[in-house]
Amino acid sequence: MAVSFNLSAEVRNDKGKGASRRLRRTGKVPGILYGAGEPPVELTFDHNELRNNLSHEAFYSHVLKIKVGADEHQAIVKDLQRHPAKPVIMHLDLLRVKDNEEIRVHVPLHFLGEKEATGVKQQGGVVSRNLIEVEIACLPRYLPEYIDVDVINLELNHALHLSDLKLPEGVRIVQLAYGEEHDLPVVAIHHARITVEEEPVAAAAVAAEGAAVAPAEGAAAAPAAEGKPGADAKAAAAGKGAPAGKPAPTAGNKGAPAGKAAPTADKGKDKK
Repeated sequence: MAVSFNLSAEVRNDKGKGASRRLRRTGKVPGILYGAGEPPVELTFDHNELRNNLSHEAFYSHVLKIKVGADEHQAIVKDLQRHPAKPVIMHLDLLRVKDNEEIRVHVPLHFLGEKEATGVKQQGGVVSRNLIEVEIACLPRYLPEYIDVDVINLELNHALHLSDLKLPEGVRIVQLAYGEEHDLPVVAIHHARITVEEEPVAAAAVAAEGAAVAPAEGAAAAPAAEGKPGADAKAAAAGKGAPAGKPAPTAGNKGAPAGKAAPTADKGKDKK
């Protein structure tokens, strides 16, 4: 292992939620070290030192050296609790390891040759990752930082499974011990999904619907206007003509009663 991580810790005697809150306010992180047949020890870590180490991916899959006073322990990260909204580490669980005892650790997968893969570059497919880490079992001295997954020769509609991974010496995958049905696919190459643009079709449908509704609304509005009181007078005033079946009023018979002829100028001359 090219990288090593060292953490300094102090034994803490105060326990409980209140004590943990007080520690966090002073820049400390509560933690615990257990396993390997030894009693658990409550510890405190410096928050800034721990946060700087956590920025390295290898920190999660390495054997750490924990210095507590004059003693030094080997351990791996078993659990890490973070604040849900703040960049604050809440608690750290460490598992002791021994050189002659096998450990189980989740290690990340690093994918190689995705852009140059046969199924991508020559056959137009896309890479789909199904797993990003895998649980392995090994002795501490064989613990890898990560496992490479080479997809350069992977073709379209093919996949690599857990049993296809090339493992370092002394490392085995835990899932494969439970049978062939647990040989899960790790990565595959398949056809890219074609997205159909529906917006132009939807716009054309809306325009067609509007064209069909417009004449119907105009036809319905005409009878309503015909039966509306005062519609005839308004139409006549606008010069649209008299209503059907009624003579248009003229200057000569405007004030004559119905059924009587309008008086003329010749009637007065006959009386003389």
